[in-house]
Amino acid sequence: MKVEGQCHCGAIAYEADVTPGTVAICHCADCQTLTGSAFRVNIAAPAESFRILRGEPKRYLKTADSGARRIHAFCAECGGPVYSSAEENPASYSLRIGALKQRYELGVPKRQSWTRRRFDWLPDIGTAEAFEGQP
Repeated sequence: MKVEGQCHCGAIAYEADVTPGTVAICHCADCQTLTGSAFRVNIAAPAESFRILRGEPKRYLKTADSGARRIHAFCAECGGPVYSSAEENPASYSLRIGALKQRYELGVPKRQSWTRRRFDWLPDIGTAEAFEGQP
């Protein structure tokens, strides 16, 4: 399925192909901090289908406690998240579903990671496979 996304102010626009029904939630501390929320909701897009149509995102390199390094791209104007990916030669891009025009057509989340960091006040999503850490 072709999706179109953009940051909040519209300075950055992009498109990609994704597979509906593959939405994932991450409850890790990094995702909580980077979103300023309780979790992050993503969908993977193969690298060969991802294209920036307008603008150039600012890139932030995050090194996890494990040593894994990921790029987090966002709009320098409005701060809107665009994607995260491997630092070099990414096989896919993790798109933020809230920034996608077709977000309501992507289905319910099928996977949750870092559930041991899920806030106690969040209900369990029974339809999603759960992993206490990184799957």
